[in-house]
Amino acid sequence: MTTVATDVAAVSTLRMADDCLVLSHRLAQWSSRAPSLEDDVALTNIALDELGQARALYVRTAELDGTGRSEDDYAFLRDEREFVNCQLVEQENGDFATTIVRQLLFTTYQHAQWRALVGSPDEQVAAIAAKAIKEATYHRHHAVDWTLRLGDGTEESHRRMETALAALWPFTAELFEVDDLTADLVATGVAADPAVLRGEWEPFVEGVLHEATLTRPEVTWAPSGGRRGLHTECFGYMLTEMQHLHRSHPGVSW
Repeated sequence: MTTVATDVAAVSTLRMADDCLVLSHRLAQWSSRAPSLEDDVALTNIALDELGQARALYVRTAELDGTGRSEDDYAFLRDEREFVNCQLVEQENGDFATTIVRQLLFTTYQHAQWRALVGSPDEQVAAIAAKAIKEATYHRHHAVDWTLRLGDGTEESHRRMETALAALWPFTAELFEVDDLTADLVATGVAADPAVLRGEWEPFVEGVLHEATLTRPEVTWAPSGGRRGLHTECFGYMLTEMQHLHRSHPGVSW
């Protein structure tokens, strides 16, 4: 399996699809393990939304890259270095505070991204974005609600949120990186401008953190490489779990 695309726009849709798929799997791992029945259902529904977005984007990627691959091919028959998701979404769930911080940081970014892509010249991407923005609005609201409750809650919940922020904040730098491909796609309007996304993401996140009595971490470390297929150690374990059934029974139909 190869990720070489015949259209650079396919790389943009593949990056977004991989973000959605990986986050979906991480959230699905909370099924039957969330701190309340309500949030068990909520996180599972968010995971399903992300999975639906991934599927639509894989379909569009297949049309653009000309390889004829299916959704299953993209999800289950690529190796670790062939995935181009950002490293933030692959981080382990940790405790509930860690998951909520990851959700706040990424879904705020994703919300801004979908808003920008509603006007994409690619009509199929624009249609995906128009549907996804409605889902992302709820995803962000859920993350904000829990951030406020935990950040400005008990001493223990506040401490856990601060710990999660310190661990995950460095991974946000990758969300706004600009490589040559991104610059070309932004110039043609196919991809959202990272600078514009940061301009929307940063004040929103900082406003939520302030209201939640949480402090934005001051860090200089900025891990990177997810968009180039370089991932953190935990990703390989997650991928093995996610792909095991499909690879154990190749070609099977249900």
